[in-house]
Amino acid sequence: MKILSIGTDKNLFYENSEVRQRMIEYGNLVEELHIIMFATQKSEIRSTKSETNSKIKISNNTFVYPTNSGSRWFYVWDAIKIGEEIIGNWKLKIENSLVTAQDPFECGLVGYRIAKKLKLPLQLQIHTDFLSPYFVQHSMLNRLRVRIAKFLIPRATCIRVVSERIKKSILGRLNLHGEVQPPIIVLPVFVDAKKIQEAPTRIDLHQKYPQFNFIILMASRLTKEKNIGLAMKAVKDLVKKYPKIGLVIVGDGPEEKKLKAQSLKLKANVIFEPWTDDLISYYKTCDVFLLTSNYEGYGRTVVEALASGSLVIMTDVGVAGDIAKDGYNSLIVPVGDKIGLERAIEKMINDKALHAKLSLSSENLIYKMLSKREYLEQLKKSWEAYL
Repeated sequence: MKILSIGTDKNLFYENSEVRQRMIEYGNLVEELHIIMFATQKSEIRSTKSETNSKIKISNNTFVYPTNSGSRWFYVWDAIKIGEEIIGNWKLKIENSLVTAQDPFECGLVGYRIAKKLKLPLQLQIHTDFLSPYFVQHSMLNRLRVRIAKFLIPRATCIRVVSERIKKSILGRLNLHGEVQPPIIVLPVFVDAKKIQEAPTRIDLHQKYPQFNFIILMASRLTKEKNIGLAMKAVKDLVKKYPKIGLVIVGDGPEEKKLKAQSLKLKANVIFEPWTDDLISYYKTCDVFLLTSNYEGYGRTVVEALASGSLVIMTDVGVAGDIAKDGYNSLIVPVGDKIGLERAIEKMINDKALHAKLSLSSENLIYKMLSKREYLEQLKKSWEAYL
């Protein structure tokens, strides 16, 4: 079996990144794995001496092909050209090959064009709830992406989604106008719960920030859809009653300056930190992990926090209702509900019995999650089923 994948995660260019290691493991499942990666400049590529900027060999049978586009507007066209060359050189055939796109938008267009021209099966992967009303409100580009996804989904051979929420959203809200619905499989993003549970605690947030007696942790890209401003508004009201609560925000992104300006009146209670590779220690030593996104496809940080034994409050997005269940192992509030968020945080501060109940349920979650071997087996089956 040979796989041609189209993706956008530039961490793949870093030799020791988690993404690269994951792709190597995926490559071990098949005869060949070829990955076309959107990239605007050669300077984005972290190459070794044995690599070139047009083709990077990351294992014996796994290869990465950056588009090296002049700008992001040429990603799709450059990727299509590279894909056709790969198929011609490596003799990918319909009986043993699959094209898989990491999203149903720009990557999906590339996959569709290549698969259609060369008569190969196409798998679309969907990692975000693009049918959420908040997704289209985010930008004009997202509105265009929804139109692209609606065009591509009925034309795919199969769909892989990362949560039951996305599957239900597609089945319940996507009007295919009588077109054939491709089969949809649910395969979440892999989280190694056992590894997280066994990881040592190297940093204690309460020792790092002794001025706080209750620490709320957030970890994400600082982008508009994460709605981190909602958390800051809730904390602004809560510090009047609980002056020693602290909000620690880990991450970076385009909203960073705006959020830091918003936090000036809360300077004593809000801490910004750059991204860290040791989030597990933060999960294990915070009092509650918070996610306030307007939409999510999955919400990996929530699953990692739960696997760490952290208490979780989150908006009703992503894995909410699936892995994170209100009153069972987390507290879930409606999207954008500041009052509901304040009440949930206050409940976490005061209700010790609730702490014990949610913590026990989080521990039980670990034993229900797939091991890496089981996950890789399911991934391989999802590819093989449609050859």
